[in-house]
Amino acid sequence: MDEAISSGSLETVLLVAGIILVLLALSALFSGAETALTAVSRPLMHELEKDGNTRAAMVTRLLDKRERLIGTLLLGNNLVNISSSALATSLLMKLFGQAGVVYATVVMTIMVLIFSEILPKMIALNSVNSVALRLAPIMRVLVWVLTPVVSVMQAIVQLIIRIILPNQGQNRSAAMMMAELRGVIDLHTREMADQSPEIHHERAMLRSVLDLADVEVSEIMIHRRNIMTIDADQPIRAIIEQVFSSPYTRLPLCRDKSDNIVGVIHAKVLARAVQEHTDRGTLDTLDIMAVATAPWFIPDATRLLDQLQAFRARREHFALVVDEYGTLQGVVTLEDILEEIVGEIADEHDITVMGIRPQPDGSYVINGDVTIRDINRQFDWDLPDEEAATLAGLILHESRSIPEVGQAFLFYGFRFEVLRRQRNQITALKVIRLPSRDDVE
Repeated sequence: MDEAISSGSLETVLLVAGIILVLLALSALFSGAETALTAVSRPLMHELEKDGNTRAAMVTRLLDKRERLIGTLLLGNNLVNISSSALATSLLMKLFGQAGVVYATVVMTIMVLIFSEILPKMIALNSVNSVALRLAPIMRVLVWVLTPVVSVMQAIVQLIIRIILPNQGQNRSAAMMMAELRGVIDLHTREMADQSPEIHHERAMLRSVLDLADVEVSEIMIHRRNIMTIDADQPIRAIIEQVFSSPYTRLPLCRDKSDNIVGVIHAKVLARAVQEHTDRGTLDTLDIMAVATAPWFIPDATRLLDQLQAFRARREHFALVVDEYGTLQGVVTLEDILEEIVGEIADEHDITVMGIRPQPDGSYVINGDVTIRDINRQFDWDLPDEEAATLAGLILHESRSIPEVGQAFLFYGFRFEVLRRQRNQITALKVIRLPSRDDVE
């Protein structure tokens, strides 16, 4: 070893060692940039760019040409790693002979793995956005310098891909993109949802917006059994009293039978007409049909997104839902669709319905007409709502029968016990979530 050192120039050894350290530092730079720029929050960069952050704009431009960026990172990283290994091998072979190959392999593996791969990537992962902003100017220059070489490499790779995978498509379906977006929402809010109720509520809102195109109005409508209608053939004073004593703004008018809807009366329009006729002393001659609007019937299979757009286009808030035979099924309002997104919107005139009551033993007493979507949203459960809209409907679908009071069922990780039943309608159930294997562990 002494003879090797004496035969060589100490200055040369130090120079080569310094070059190796510089190459390892460049390798760390490429590794950290790769991690930061591939994991950076693109929405955050977009917002920072709108606020005038030039580095965020650089990050966005780099991400717009992701293939060129990845090619530059891989080319630079491999170039400096191979160069540093070659120099280390040459240097150690001069110092130790053939054994220098083994020493160089061990030393460079440890150095590259710890200081050029693991350490910079861990630093980048802990501060993804800030690291990406700091390295963006450097990577912009490197991408510009290495573009000719990277372009040739990309052309070769694309040619090989066409030969090996000629039918490989890169287009994603709309369903895949929607599923990816739902996954992003869940991943970014799951950890914080337990600590912050606001995060849980925001996640429910975002998922509800995505579900508007999949949910039908029949799943959220007010069922016809719960609709308050007014007989249009009654004396006008009786109609006025019923309208003004009702908690609802819009009420269907019927004739002969409750599902024969002939119009919809708005309390505000009726109040204006009553005032005009009272001033003239002709209240008894007020024609209720003259101040009512024509009923708007929609199919029960209408999607919420389509109905929301229809409400906006027609500037209406109230629609009557009918099935394929034209039979009245219920009523849906603009407020019902908005509540599907933001949750319950209550005001001083709303009638409070206690549909879910928590019990001391951790179970819940739930009315049968509470929708499965509302239950899932409130408790973050995953009860299926494809075959039934309400909890009672789910029990009927799964049991394939009309259960008696006291009967209990186990499915989907829950225990359902029938508490009350009116004729053939299940009105109340006791629901308790069974402990899963993960909960036990």
